[in-house]
Amino acid sequence: MKKSILVLLLGLSFLISCNSDQKVLDTLNEYNLSQEEKGYHFGDKIQLPSEVLERAEHISISFGEKKLDKLEISPEYFSLGDNNVTFEITTKSGKVLTQDANINVYAKTPEKSISYKIVAEYPHNPNGFTQGFQLDGNTIYESDGQTGESRVLKYNLGTTEPIATTHLEDEYFGEGATLVGDKLYQLTWQHKKGFIYDKATLKPLGEYAYPNSIGEGWGLTYDGKDMIFSDGTKNIYFINPKDPSTIVRQIGVANTNSTYDDLNELEYYNGFIYANVWQTPYIIKINPKTGESVGKIDLSEIVKKQTKGSDDVLNGIAIKGNNLLVTGKTWDKIYEIEITEK
Repeated sequence: MKKSILVLLLGLSFLISCNSDQKVLDTLNEYNLSQEEKGYHFGDKIQLPSEVLERAEHISISFGEKKLDKLEISPEYFSLGDNNVTFEITTKSGKVLTQDANINVYAKTPEKSISYKIVAEYPHNPNGFTQGFQLDGNTIYESDGQTGESRVLKYNLGTTEPIATTHLEDEYFGEGATLVGDKLYQLTWQHKKGFIYDKATLKPLGEYAYPNSIGEGWGLTYDGKDMIFSDGTKNIYFINPKDPSTIVRQIGVANTNSTYDDLNELEYYNGFIYANVWQTPYIIKINPKTGESVGKIDLSEIVKKQTKGSDDVLNGIAIKGNNLLVTGKTWDKIYEIEITEK
């Protein structure tokens, strides 16, 4: 009789413990779901409900191989945008509970509005499906896309006649390009590889594979140390030109309430990354350390002059002194704009 009562008590204790554990997980899940839309900012503390904290001896957040023991949004572990993590709760009874969650992180400081005025206009070949665009001296280096029609070319600003041109094989869709020293690096859209050319002649010098974790090749620029790479998502990757198959680091890009997806053509200038958002009239100014969008240029008035369909979108950013050059796919003009932050 006593043995039966003991077994019953142990069973009830186990059932109560299981129910308590499930309640902790349910409470944590409800809290995380409620925070998804609101999001966090770097430096924020994660204030878990008391029902979770009271049962926990220790709580950590797992990022695959990395683990964070402080309930704080640290840029060392989190990136802007969505972060898929696992909460690991060691209860006071020694049991380990796990709960998957999505933590959204947004910029802390609102992005500034950047105004502009057109100070000059130059001709642009309307047959060019612009993907990469850079000015060096008075020479434009451009990568044009489309399967079977892709090429890299160089020409003097103010003309459309190429000084040199190299066509890609028909299977490739050329994407972003950037100068690194005396070489021009170019991406392809979906072939997981890029090509390297001699800057002076555009003669092919070789090719390189980029990391499998990067989905597609979209935009490319160079900050003097790393190549900076976009793949049409919210992510920007930093890659060593001497070892392009390895990601040095990556950031997500966001403003104070949402992420920026479809990041496309890139330009690095004066410590910031400028990126156009595909199929929008916007160029955003990005802090390369955090991924925060600190400024936004609305080029709607220029885009209206050039866009007649779904493909002829803004897609070219270059630096000319303190001004920007902007153009797009099949545009017949390059616009030089002077920008002012409000």
